[in-house]
Amino acid sequence: MKTLITYLAEDNAIVAENLIEALREIAEVIVTANSATQAEASRWLDLHDGSWHLAIVDLFLKEGSGLGILAGCRNREWYQKVVVLTNYATPEIRQRAAALGADAVFDKSTELDGLFAYCREQTANLQKEDV
Repeated sequence: MKTLITYLAEDNAIVAENLIEALREIAEVIVTANSATQAEASRWLDLHDGSWHLAIVDLFLKEGSGLGILAGCRNREWYQKVVVLTNYATPEIRQRAAALGADAVFDKSTELDGLFAYCREQTANLQKEDV
């Protein structure tokens, strides 16, 4: 079984730890790296260009913004997905994230099940494709 190479940009250590555990247990996703800043996330994604499958990005980070990470991922491979996970999933944020290339936006407080379902779907797609 192929592993969905996943990157997490989340500045709250408790949220990151709980989300990483939940993704592993519920969605069978392994987070291979994570960071709390836009610069760290952008650097990792650039250094691993083409070798990651999913990036989960919070909008508000310790330094920088998830929107900056999104903008930096615009020229990614067809199989690479970037989703936003935020407490501020307003219609305006959803629209702005989509304009920057987000594949999906999930609200941390009400749409975690949707995120987990999305991750399971991406894992299943990875099994079908030769990526």
